[in-house]
Amino acid sequence: MTKPFLAIALCASAVTLSACSQQQPAAQAQQIEGTALDGAAIGGPFTLYDKAGKQVSWDDFKGKYRIVYFGYTYCPDACPMDMSVLINGFNLFAKDHPQQAAQVQPIFITIDPARDTAARIGEFTAAFSPRLIGLTGSQAEVDVAVKAFKAVAARGADTPGGYLMDHSRMAYLMGRNGEPIAALPVDQGITKGPAAVAADLAKLVK
Repeated sequence: MTKPFLAIALCASAVTLSACSQQQPAAQAQQIEGTALDGAAIGGPFTLYDKAGKQVSWDDFKGKYRIVYFGYTYCPDACPMDMSVLINGFNLFAKDHPQQAAQVQPIFITIDPARDTAARIGEFTAAFSPRLIGLTGSQAEVDVAVKAFKAVAARGADTPGGYLMDHSRMAYLMGRNGEPIAALPVDQGITKGPAAVAADLAKLVK
């Protein structure tokens, strides 16, 4: 993500979280590695489609924890790195806490539906884990999800044969009723990141 959009994302997160800074959120009280999002206005209904073209809505996941990441399959670096950290961390968590992990659904939502077809996003998510669901849709449908989660998504620089997308890099942990809990620490690299993600999931998923 370019520096201007990174700055926008950080500012947006700061504004979103400022309203709950006085309440000492439960996630923050547990000293997690990520960022507490308790009480933030993040998340909301959307309707998209999975790798088989089946319609999927936000309410379909009700009763489960959800990890939501916005990216795109043609991303040359950030998305593959973040997904690797996230899934490796989730796998560590699942190894030690299989019952809790069974209640968590990782979700990858494309911000580039023009190129990310259902088949393409299915191939991308399968490369990381059969547990990972990939979702796409029309631009308008994707925009609804992006707006609900306060994510940053915009077309970036042109490249030979294509283009980049500027986007935020947050892995949102959402509760059983779709409420925001925390942004998992997928930005800590492949060495520290998976362990940090697993540790936060162990503290936050009940």
